[in-house]
Amino acid sequence: MLRWFVLVLSSLSMLAAGLNGGALAQALFGSPPPNASSGDNAPEIDKSPPAAAPETKPAEPAPVAPVLPGSPTAVVKPFYEHVGLELDPSQRKNFIDPAKTVLDKSDALRASGQGECLDPNMALDNADYDKLAIDRSLRTVEAVSGDEAKVVVAFVVEGHQHRLEWKLKKVGGAWKVSDLLSVTGEWALSQYQCE
Repeated sequence: MLRWFVLVLSSLSMLAAGLNGGALAQALFGSPPPNASSGDNAPEIDKSPPAAAPETKPAEPAPVAPVLPGSPTAVVKPFYEHVGLELDPSQRKNFIDPAKTVLDKSDALRASGQGECLDPNMALDNADYDKLAIDRSLRTVEAVSGDEAKVVVAFVVEGHQHRLEWKLKKVGGAWKVSDLLSVTGEWALSQYQCE
């Protein structure tokens, strides 16, 4: 009986070695280790079920710092709450040269009936107005150096990132916009010739 058992065991071992990773050997002895090479050097196909991905929560946006009244950011923020506000003549009090001169010339050109000089979405980097997308993604960074300040505004509309830089100067104790530059669009309000 022992002789028969040894014969069967050696036959099975030779069969498994001859098939080298074949279906019968896998049925008898289980799957080969992941790095086992087959006789034909074909890559091993992973037949194991896919591992469940760990459940992840969407990234929470960083908390937004409160805007201090009278700060450079407080001067800039309304332009993202009301589209086209920079072209409203009643807002000219928030601007100084060179931006104010360009905006005044644009008003004169519009009043003459000769057309428009500036895009009504300049504060939005000429992107389509999508208040929900802007409100969700709008981030501001303020840097003050003496009587000058910069407010960098970044937001995403329809998958496109936009970044603008507002330059401000303190005049009579209040911050005024002196220029608006688009980092992404490579334009500056002060470069427009509205004549």
